[in-house]
Amino acid sequence: MANSNLTNAKKAKNDEFYTQYSDIQKEIEAYLDYDKNVFRGKVVYCNCDDPYESNFFRYFVLNFNKLGLKRLITTSYKPSPVANTQLALFGDNKTLTKAKGRPKVTANKFIINEVKDIDGDGEFNLKDISQQLKANKSNEWTPLQGDGDFRSEESIELLKQADIVVTNPPFSLFREYIKQLVDYGKKFLIIGNLNAITYKEVFPLLKENKVWLGNNYKVNGGAMFYEIPERIANLEQVREVKTSESGQKVYITRVQGVRWFTNLDHGRRHEPLPLMTKKEIIKFVTKKSFIQYDNYDAIEVTLVKNIPNDYDGVIGVPISIMDKYSPEQFEILGTSDNGIISDKYKKTPGLTKKFVADYYKAGGTGAYKEGNPTAGYYEDGIAKMAYKRIFIRHKKNK
Repeated sequence: MANSNLTNAKKAKNDEFYTQYSDIQKEIEAYLDYDKNVFRGKVVYCNCDDPYESNFFRYFVLNFNKLGLKRLITTSYKPSPVANTQLALFGDNKTLTKAKGRPKVTANKFIINEVKDIDGDGEFNLKDISQQLKANKSNEWTPLQGDGDFRSEESIELLKQADIVVTNPPFSLFREYIKQLVDYGKKFLIIGNLNAITYKEVFPLLKENKVWLGNNYKVNGGAMFYEIPERIANLEQVREVKTSESGQKVYITRVQGVRWFTNLDHGRRHEPLPLMTKKEIIKFVTKKSFIQYDNYDAIEVTLVKNIPNDYDGVIGVPISIMDKYSPEQFEILGTSDNGIISDKYKKTPGLTKKFVADYYKAGGTGAYKEGNPTAGYYEDGIAKMAYKRIFIRHKKNK
């Protein structure tokens, strides 16, 4: 139920989930703590963000000078339902044209090169940005020729100018989105679903330490609170209702399993996970020996905290290991479902029925029943597990 809003939106290809300002601020502060100059002199591109609504735009434009940005580029992925109608922030929209008696809604491009207290009131805020844009002083506000799709030629040309991309891309297009960033060699900080870890387009990047998870996985127990439009809000799941600056209702909902994906370094990923010995875990925690896989030369560890620090072999762990993964502590060997693992660790093509049965009897989701896909599935008479595993090995024991 916790993900019903996101699931329904995905089915409808509706990705209008707006990241809260506080979550953006908390995450970026972690990178600044590690390297205070990480954004200095850089061009930041938010290419899935309607400037009318995006808190990414708000954060970077309000902190433009503090971060030392060279330029901020923001484009909307698709015309927002309020674009060119919610004008209180930016004043009259000079790009607005008539089409059969109705306003033409456009995707917009904002390029910010300078921010300052333009009205002389002693403080800098979004009102100053509005006046600068209207006066066309050092900044640019124009419509895009197309719909703002990040794969379009004009969006790619803007991407080429950028040093760092920061945004919340459509989850339904995450594979294509992250591949584009890697292909163009961009630094990035983006939001995705936890399950994206196992995508064949993403996992090799994690395995090779070209991409990793962000800092604030502990915030809200691994969930994120989103602002969503009323028309897609599941009111039973709404946690809070706010009023925007324009007087419109903003619904806050909680989505589980959301993570930041990045190739910007931060201190937390270099902190080793504190662990017990195999004997201590059996004695004080599990009260039983570790299960050995029949299909891989590895042991099963159902909780990341129960990884033994003195085991020399391969260990199968939940995908949540990536939250606490340190490249100095562990080596990633592969996953249980995409074949990215050396043949020397493989024993059979799938888990035994007994392992699947024992796993779910011990507390896995759903009661064990042969053929029940929530408990496991069968291929050529061999059971496979619904939950994916990542195979790791201690670096010190390599």
